[in-house]
Amino acid sequence: MPRGFGFCNLKSIIKTNAMNTKNILAALLVTFALSAHAQKKITTADLPKGANEFLALHFKGFEVTKAKKDAEHGEKGYEVILANGFEIEFWKDGKYREVDGKDQPIPTAFIDPKIVAYVEKNYPGKQITHIDYGHEDVDVDLTGKIDLEFDKNGNFLKGEKD
Repeated sequence: MPRGFGFCNLKSIIKTNAMNTKNILAALLVTFALSAHAQKKITTADLPKGANEFLALHFKGFEVTKAKKDAEHGEKGYEVILANGFEIEFWKDGKYREVDGKDQPIPTAFIDPKIVAYVEKNYPGKQITHIDYGHEDVDVDLTGKIDLEFDKNGNFLKGEKD
């Protein structure tokens, strides 16, 4: 038997491995608990007033199948899924942040008129399927897998086809 490897050392190795396993399990449980807390199911009555007004105005007649509090990327807000599959995210104050039509055209009345005009002029026949207001820019997807980027003032920055 190699020197230094005895029963006491084996016992110590087993004890250390057991402690590591417990630590890993504890970390996994904490991660699971935090992610479950980050997306708490709610009803539409729990949404901010602005979110409910937005849904009533722009998605009237579409049933909300799921609503939840969402902490994506450290941002507190809300996510709503409609019966047609559309996903709408709101900031915590109820203003919309993202509308994803899942490759289907979305209403455009709430989108900056400069962005809508740019799309109509430069991409005739294409429709907006997704809009995402980030902290620095606005990402817009069109039918035909076209991805455009605008600044917060609706000015075109760049575009590309997927």
